[in-house]
Formats: sequence, structure tokens, C-alpha cells
Amino acid sequence: MASTYTNLGVEKMATGENAGTWGTKTNTNLEILEQIAGGYKAQSIAGGAQTTTLTVSDGATGATMATKVIDLTGTITGNQIVTIPDGTEMQYVIKNSTSGGYTVQIKGASDSGSGYTFSTTNKKTALIYMDGSDVNEITTGGDVVDDTSPQLGGDLDVNGYDIVSTSNADIDIVPNGTGDVVLAADTVKVGDAAAAAVLTSNGAGTLTVTTGGTENLILNTNGGTNSSNITITDAANGDVTINPNGTGDFVIQGNSDRAGRIKIYEDTDAGTNFASFTVGSLSEDTTYTLPTALPTTTGDALTSTDAGVMSWTTISGGQSWQAVKTTGFTAVAGEGYFCNTTSAAFTATLPASASQGDEINFIDYAGTFDTNNLTIGRNSHKIQGSAADLTVAVERAGFALVYVDSTQGWLLKDK
Repeated sequence: MASTYTNLGVEKMATGENAGTWGTKTNTNLEILEQIAGGYKAQSIAGGAQTTTLTVSDGATGATMATKVIDLTGTITGNQIVTIPDGTEMQYVIKNSTSGGYTVQIKGASDSGSGYTFSTTNKKTALIYMDGSDVNEITTGGDVVDDTSPQLGGDLDVNGYDIVSTSNADIDIVPNGTGDVVLAADTVKVGDAAAAAVLTSNGAGTLTVTTGGTENLILNTNGGTNSSNITITDAANGDVTINPNGTGDFVIQGNSDRAGRIKIYEDTDAGTNFASFTVGSLSEDTTYTLPTALPTTTGDALTSTDAGVMSWTTISGGQSWQAVKTTGFTAVAGEGYFCNTTSAAFTATLPASASQGDEINFIDYAGTFDTNNLTIGRNSHKIQGSAADLTVAVERAGFALVYVDSTQGWLLKDK
């Protein structure tokens, strides 16, 4: 009976065959087995798109298919396919040493799958096995996902790629203990190219921005050299400078709940206070509420209640003088009246209600008070302590009545 051979070319000698050559053939078989266990073979696949079939040499060494490490070489100008004959059961270390930006696929001759493919840029080494029909990759834990506690043995070079997440997941960098996250770059950019960027604290903690040395902290509104900025001087008693660019304003912006507010606090040092303020003149939290509209009259002044609510007030230059009166009328506090009694005497009635300091002025317009008297009707208040009206009979009289209280009522300011 003649000898037979395995799929990798090892000779299986039949009984009674190969008399006198068993030693030589056994040595060759041992060399083939050594080649299968750890041999190296360079296999050129140079050229355009093609399929290269690995072959076996029955009973002889040197067959690429029967070698552990296969180094694929040559310049390729098209995608390559390397096939392994059906029935082969073997582990291979395949190194892609080709040059050229094309794929190299390793598969069984009748592979039901896609085998293993080196990408156009993958010039590395793969560990695969042929199970008799299909080529499969042997994973070695090289993927980080397979390692539950991976550690770097050197610097991580992203090689021009990004660190990304999926399903909107965060990317957390968590130093141990008191360790810091150090971004050793002159410029750190935040946000997408066209999106607004947000820098916030993680939770309820305070977001603190500090400089690492003696440098000032400068916040620019944009990357230009002529931008608005906030400079916090890094020095004892250093100023905080807010510098709008050009005609820009420093704006305290409010919201839908209330207008913008400025709070001024007392100095926290015992016995000291801010310049221009005396001790105790400011509460710990004094709020001044500004009016929401512009003043209605040129020269209006900003006045405040004791609660700090401010409003615009028109400051007049004295009494508001009215048109000449020729008949009876009811006077209003804060007004002055030219009274003309040429035709007939009449009565000017004082207001029904009055407050301390209210003042009303009267003047004899035509010098006729002596012939046609002007009567000042007291209404509900006294005049100079008397519950009686005041009759004015002096030619060219001019006088003012000022309200003091319910006891004296209206008092003459000028006599």
C-alpha cells in the first residue's frame, strides 16, 4: 500500500512501504512538523487585484501553507485575496508587509464567512485559525473592551483620531484622590464649531477659575485682540477691571422675573467700611431697585424710598403758578394764584385735606383787594388757629399760607 499525506503534507507511511528510507522520510516529517509549529515563510502577493492560493508540498518541507508564520510581501496595486485549501486545520500568524493602499483578505477556499481582512492602512500582524473550512480571528485581549482594568505602559497617542462616546454618554476623566486633570496646552477650546459653549460645575459645587502662577486672569468675549474683557489682577489688593470694547456698555441684564440688580456689601473686617460710606449706613444686604422706564421730563432726579425702591421725580423750581383767576375757585397745595378782583370780590377756598408743609401763594393781580376784597375760605381747617375765613383787603397784597397742623391750621408765611 502506498503512503498517504495529511492536509499539511506530513507523510503517513503504510506497513511494508519505503523499505530502507524510513529514516530519511521520518526526518523530513519531523522537519515539516517543526515548520508547522514555528516556521517562517515570506510569500509574495505583489501585483494587481488577484487571488493567491496557498499550496502544500506532500512529503517535502518549504510549503507556505504548512508554515506557522506567513509574511505577505510585495507591492500591491489592487485588493488581494489569499485562500487556504478546505480541510486545513491550522493556526497562523499572518504579517501584512505589503506596500500599497489596498485590502488583503485571508479566507478558506469555500469560506462561508468573510475570513479576516487587513484594511488598506493595516500593515500589522494577525493571529488566525483555519477550522477546516472557515478562517477566524483569534482575539488576544487587544481590544480595551475585553480588559476590565486596562493600564497604559506609555503615552497614549490618538494618532489624529478623537476620543468619542456613543448613545449621548459622557466622557468622564476621574483622577484618584487629590489628583488633578491637567490640560498641558496653551489654548483649551470648548464647544462645537458653531455651537455656544457652556462651562459649569458638576453638581451644586462652586466653579472656581484660578491662575497657576502670578499671571492675571483675563476673560475675553471673543478670540480677537480688540475684544471686551474682564481682567482679575493676580496680586494683593489687585483690581477687577471690566473693559467693554469701543462704545460697548457694562450691562447688568435682568430676566423675566425681575430687573438686573447691583448689591453692595459692607466690608467684613471689624470696624472698617467702604470709602464714601459710614459704618452702619449699609445693611449686610442692601438692594436698590432701579426704575424700569426712562424719565419723562428732562432734569428728573432719581429718588429712593427707605426700602431702596428708586423712581424718577420731577424737581420744580418753586410754586406752580396758574392763570389769572377772576372768580371763586378751590386752591391746590403747591400752586400760586394771581387773583383779579377788579369786577367783583370772590373766594379762594383752601383744600379740604392738607399735610404739614403744604404751601399756597396768592397775589393781588390788579391792586383791587382794598375795594373788592379776596376771601380765603378755610374749608375744614383753621387759619392761624381760628375757625374763620380770612379776608384780604390790602392793595397789592402778596402772601403765602403754609399748613402746620390741626391746631393752627394754615399760617401766614409773609405778613
